[in-house]
Amino acid sequence: MTPLRYLQAYPASLQAQVQLLIEQERLGEYLEKRYPGRHQVQSDKALYSYTLALKQQYLKSAPNIDKVLFDNRLDLTHRALGLHTAISRVQGGKLKAKKEIRVAALFKEAAPEFLNMIVVHELAHLREAEHNKAFYQLCEHMLPGYHQLEFDLRVYLTWRELPG
Repeated sequence: MTPLRYLQAYPASLQAQVQLLIEQERLGEYLEKRYPGRHQVQSDKALYSYTLALKQQYLKSAPNIDKVLFDNRLDLTHRALGLHTAISRVQGGKLKAKKEIRVAALFKEAAPEFLNMIVVHELAHLREAEHNKAFYQLCEHMLPGYHQLEFDLRVYLTWRELPG
């Protein structure tokens, strides 16, 4: 039995369904059928534009984003698929904060829905720092079906780690 480390917080019945697909070697087929496309966002510049468009649509009054990029150093061992940071620097007599969003490079090859989900998640942190009810309501507002996409992303990560 394959440990489902990305799905441990979900009900046993859902984990059993995923485990069955793994045993039948149909998990990849399920994901390909559900998310057949691949996105065209392949550069940091394109990712920045993509993120800014979403921010402009849903979070106009949120702080500006100074940098958005794909990061090869973000990986599953650090449990980070995306990262938002505010780097504070003193410039002259003023304190400047630069907001950055980093997305794990593995999303260059993922379905557009998964990239969208990660970017929405990181953008939501501009308003809500914690993963609380307001945070997830904002995610759902920006991306209806957010919770299903988060689950499917976790299934995708499980599939990526399967041998073969």
